[in-house]
Amino acid sequence: MRYSPFMLIGGITAVPASAASISVTIPRVTVAEYHKPYVAVWLEPTAGGAARTLTVWYEVKKGGNEPGTKWLSDLRAWWRKGGKSLKMPADGVSGATRAPGTYVIPLPADVKPGAYILNVEAARETGGRELVSLPLNLSAKTSGKTELGAISVSAR
Repeated sequence: MRYSPFMLIGGITAVPASAASISVTIPRVTVAEYHKPYVAVWLEPTAGGAARTLTVWYEVKKGGNEPGTKWLSDLRAWWRKGGKSLKMPADGVSGATRAPGTYVIPLPADVKPGAYILNVEAARETGGRELVSLPLNLSAKTSGKTELGAISVSAR
């Protein structure tokens, strides 16, 4: 598990949540057996309180004896912060796994102003796990090392 510290130079500038989005990059990993990662993105208030899941990407259509939801617990930090209590599929939150590329996730308009920790976690079958955490007041960026690429929050 990796935590990425982030510091804004020149002070912290708050942007209304309704005008913000998160950009998450899934890099192309050159391995013999590649599987698209399961990814969870959630916010936690720095002052404490319930975590809010923004999106979860997993194998939605995997059927049979091992449905895709069976492996959601591999997103360990998200699972402990409230993922296990979510009924999947969750309308407006869950979706299929994504191929390598950059994806934009809009922040819901009802996110209250304040300081948060943005968490992005990825887990890949026969691959690695990575958790990137970013303190923010809705205008920041960071990057993962292996399973995640660039992650940013910016005004629309």
